Amino acid sequence: MTIVAVSDPSKTIASHTPKEHAAPAKGAVVPSTLKPVAVIRQAAPGAVRTAVVGVGYLGTFHAEKYARLTEAHLVGVVDIDARRAEAVAARFGCAAYTDHRDLLGAVDAVSVVTPTTEHFSVARDFLQAGVHVLVEKPFTQSLDEARELVRLAEAKGVRLQVGHLERFNPAFKAVEPYVSNPLFLEAHRLALFNERGLEVDVILDLMIHDIDIVLHLVRSPVVSFSASGVPVLTRLPDIANVRVEFENGAVANLTASRISMKNMRRLRIFQENRYLVADYGNRRAFTFVKEADATEDGYPEISTEELEVDNRDALEEEIRSFLEAVRTGTPPVVDGRQGMDAVRVALAISDQIRARMEASRPKGGP
Repeated sequence: MTIVAVSDPSKTIASHTPKEHAAPAKGAVVPSTLKPVAVIRQAAPGAVRTAVVGVGYLGTFHAEKYARLTEAHLVGVVDIDARRAEAVAARFGCAAYTDHRDLLGAVDAVSVVTPTTEHFSVARDFLQAGVHVLVEKPFTQSLDEARELVRLAEAKGVRLQVGHLERFNPAFKAVEPYVSNPLFLEAHRLALFNERGLEVDVILDLMIHDIDIVLHLVRSPVVSFSASGVPVLTRLPDIANVRVEFENGAVANLTASRISMKNMRRLRIFQENRYLVADYGNRRAFTFVKEADATEDGYPEISTEELEVDNRDALEEEIRSFLEAVRTGTPPVVDGRQGMDAVRVALAISDQIRARMEASRPKGGP
């Protein structure tokens, strides 16, 4: 079923990024009235034909970015809710669909922003058709699904990117050049309760962002971990902590909660002679460096600097990066194999927490 809707570009205004996706979902306060709006620009010659599958809260922002980037031509949006698809299509001047398969042959690249349970089937259909795919996090709900999508992308020679948005967060981009052989990393990701993402536990919902970041920075195999978590408001763990040990001796301590009284997304990185802080939510970054000369008292001299943060739109940068990979054939910043690695670790953490929860349940009567 196809419904065509066209908006009036003269009525559009400057674009916005949702705070929860200028850094990840549910990690920051987002006013309930915030809606994406866009400057719809004329696509450049040779622009990548794009579409968005799933135009709920986040998917609508994907559509907005494609509509305003000249290197993209937004062909259509897809949603099982026809009225929602029509409304988003009208806003961004494209066609509306209720079946993603109607777009096969009409697009070069798509964003898959459906519930996690649908990521595999939708991405698989496009990859099999030779379409480049950006899949929102978490990549898939099983390791077998992740492996199959990676295999398909490599077999078809198309780009497969996973939406680990914190890689594009300006605070992280500010500290990343200073990271060298980190020995201890600590991440806190706390969020107010939100209905979105409850089809998975807090590890796949929120902590997976930090799992991706530490795997990217440490670049060493995980050798062991110890995790604990508790379901508080849902049937799945809503708060969790894990200590991860790597083969090279590095350690990461990760905490994630989707039932917090406040929002916090912060990463601290410790390495020889340097300590770095990335405050994702407030977009601030700091470095603390041990100087070569000691003070008169013999104590180490510590210099502190707030790093310059380029206040760019993280989601727009992610999508721009995806389009560049599509156009040039270069590997995506977060490719399918990296997404699969994060899923592997996240699922192992979830399994350990589940086993501990089952072991702790009171035994039945005699």
